[in-house]
Amino acid sequence: MPKMKTHRGAAKRFKVTATGKIKRAKAFKSHILEKKTAKRKRGLRQGTLVSAGDREKVARLLPYA
Repeated sequence: MPKMKTHRGAAKRFKVTATGKIKRAKAFKSHILEKKTAKRKRGLRQGTLVSAGDREKVARLLPYA
């Protein structure tokens, strides 16, 4: 069996924690920031975990992570 290829786009967007959970950045932080409150923008800086429903799909893109 040949080695599986990692999806390079996914590899740049997700990191796997030591316990095997998958971290991601929050969306809506790239532009149109004037109308968003400072509190909302601060919250968007924090990373979060991939939801349970999407975890299996993302994990398939990162076979060796």
